[in-house]
Amino acid sequence: MKKINFFLLVFLFVMNAKAQDKIYNLIVGTYTNSCESKGIYVYDFSPDTGDFSLKKTQKTNNPSYLTVSEDVKYVYSVNENGANSKISSFRFDSKSGQLQLLNSFDSKGADPCYIINDDKNVIVANYSGGSIAVFEKKADGSLKEAKQVIQHTGKGINTSRQESAHVHMVYFSPDKKYILANDLGTDMIYVYKYNKNAPEKILELKDKIAVKPGSGPRHLTFSKDGKFVYLLKELDGTLTVFKYKNGSLKQLQETTVVAKDFKGENSAADIHISPDGQFLYATNRGDANTINVFAINKKGTLDLVNQVSTKGKGPRNFAIDPSGKFLLVAHQYTNEVVIFRIDKTTGKLSDTGKRIELCSPVCLVFTKF
Repeated sequence: MKKINFFLLVFLFVMNAKAQDKIYNLIVGTYTNSCESKGIYVYDFSPDTGDFSLKKTQKTNNPSYLTVSEDVKYVYSVNENGANSKISSFRFDSKSGQLQLLNSFDSKGADPCYIINDDKNVIVANYSGGSIAVFEKKADGSLKEAKQVIQHTGKGINTSRQESAHVHMVYFSPDKKYILANDLGTDMIYVYKYNKNAPEKILELKDKIAVKPGSGPRHLTFSKDGKFVYLLKELDGTLTVFKYKNGSLKQLQETTVVAKDFKGENSAADIHISPDGQFLYATNRGDANTINVFAINKKGTLDLVNQVSTKGKGPRNFAIDPSGKFLLVAHQYTNEVVIFRIDKTTGKLSDTGKRIELCSPVCLVFTKF
């Protein structure tokens, strides 16, 4: 009888472990000044069914963009609040979803909108401030004061949106030797050599690539093999494909996320590639509120598959779960995350009807336990 009980316990333990393997953490950053929000929300998410359940919340001001450490022990957040903006570090228990604030610092620029990290540093893009700031990590995951701040200057032809530099993204190259920074205000991609262990000059400018005037570069992503860069531009909805090698970019193709018959305001937002590397997705906010599906061909260029409604207003950010089965869109203005199922053969999206309702969601990050 004891042997039976022992084997039963082992069986239950193994089955529970397998069940845990099939659940991801979904961490959601929100705006807290437009409606009732706690700040950061942590959900269990099933890649088998697309179901979800809330685990924990963490009160913090306007955590509009998040990044998680590679070991999933720490979460770093921007606190977007004009000239009083900060960045914060949290200890993270991935099983319970519990977050514990470690420390916060001035972001060294107004309105931080993107944040990345590796084992050494946390790097933030300050939109209104037009700057990039580098913060070193301590052994306990907390941060030190900024050890480098780079100020961009210049403007673009769109006088209402490009009156000054607006750094919208910082992004690691696949080999982590470079950091690419999109500047919406100056229509430039800045390429910095990344010296992660340097005491002061962590980022050194290697190159500046000018893009179409008035287009407003916002977000980019790399192909799975690291040979191509895909750049989405907010102001005109253009999508540019570059050949990439050792920090250098060469333009191959320019397409768009704007439908031929569309009349209205463009505000292209986010761009991601499916885990299998076969499809690219890109959103357009403004009056469109759509997401485009592109097939990535062998040359690295894009072929449009289709365009569908995101089923809400203000699709600020979206994320694909690590299994590649579901695509989730965070709608800033209709206060919900819409869950789509991905057809892995065609890349097309179908609405599951499932919604995560919460105040002003603007950032989605998946992690494993």
